[in-house]
Amino acid sequence: MRKLIGIDAGGTLTKIAYVDDNNEFQFKVFPSKDFTLVKEWLEAQPDIEEIGLTGGRTEQLLAVLKTMKSIHYLVEFEATFKGVRYLLKKEGHDIERAIITNIGSGTSIHYMDGDQQVRVGGTGVGGGTLTGLSTLMTGISEFSEITTKAEEGSREYIDLFVKDIFEGMEPPIEGHLTASNFGKVNILNNENYKANDLLATIQALVGEVITTLSIQFADCKETESIIYIGSTLTNNEHLKKVIANYTVLKKHQPIFLSNCGFSGAIGALLNMVEQSKVGSL
Repeated sequence: MRKLIGIDAGGTLTKIAYVDDNNEFQFKVFPSKDFTLVKEWLEAQPDIEEIGLTGGRTEQLLAVLKTMKSIHYLVEFEATFKGVRYLLKKEGHDIERAIITNIGSGTSIHYMDGDQQVRVGGTGVGGGTLTGLSTLMTGISEFSEITTKAEEGSREYIDLFVKDIFEGMEPPIEGHLTASNFGKVNILNNENYKANDLLATIQALVGEVITTLSIQFADCKETESIIYIGSTLTNNEHLKKVIANYTVLKKHQPIFLSNCGFSGAIGALLNMVEQSKVGSL
């Protein structure tokens, strides 16, 4: 069987998916700011014969790879959708209609109806916002450090909640809903905010903006399920919690797929499998 590989060249990260000798997926991640690392890794894998490629930085990666392998391009939305459909089936989800929210550097939102998908919207708020604001406000730019510290932080003295506005009264809506992200800063005027608290608040802002938009599109399409994917969710339990809590509060079903950050790379690989007819996954 020919060795095939799927690559998703994203705005921040380049994700690679391939299948090992036990027919199980394996994954690699490289920063998109240095495609020579991708090239060096590929050159160390002489058994790879064909590459399925997708992502917004495809042309930049191709300029580095040149003609080192047989490369086949698949449009990013199609590759991601193919990967999502595969993961849904693999993990036992019987869903035909849903919103798919892909949180990468920014966020792209799609509507799935059976084997068809259409992009319905998106926002510039995403993983790039998370790391950008974190760097500006705390000096911490490493994604893994941001997510770890955010989970240990508290938003209580930075975000303004509904319960704060209706203090001493019964609020008309859920008291722990955010009334204003960072809205308590001017009220408390505390210049000594802890990095962990700031990071938790930034994550909440990113998560709530994305979830609010996703819920609006789900309501518009009259579908209950929202499938959240993208590399920003990888090892980011705090962000998943923010998203899940708000999604459930608004009476929708949040779905988080395993290895969801590799949906595009998986889809590009599956496309190669289908074209080459070398077996199934």
